[in-house]
Amino acid sequence: MSYKDTFVQVALDCPATRGVVPVGKGERPPIHVIQYELLSKNPYRFTDDDLLYEVHVRHKEISLEERQTRAQEIRDELLAKPNPCMRASLLPKKYGWGVHYDGKGRIALYPSESAAYERFTQAGSGVTLVYALRSKSKTKRS
Repeated sequence: MSYKDTFVQVALDCPATRGVVPVGKGERPPIHVIQYELLSKNPYRFTDDDLLYEVHVRHKEISLEERQTRAQEIRDELLAKPNPCMRASLLPKKYGWGVHYDGKGRIALYPSESAAYERFTQAGSGVTLVYALRSKSKTKRS
């Protein structure tokens, strides 16, 4: 699903009270760290599909040479199957980042403590408001 004129608020069960910069623990950065790096340095550059592709090739460490020769094939294979949107990202679920999709579906991050985040979440802001997916289910499983 690709959003337009939508703001993804932090999840209702998000433990962060402000935008926290995520840090990876291993040699390879996890997906949410790559998402943060790309979106924080390039607000409103990526659509969901573009971001998904960039994160994928970086996370899988696909060489620049292979990206240049197989870019469309890699992208087509990736987009042929269902992929999670930013509502499922750890950025709004755990790290306190709101996600804005502009009228063209391009994405930018806003820390939950910012004035911009507050403006987006006010009635009459002109965007559709949705929450990030919860990290924990409401129902208990036995």
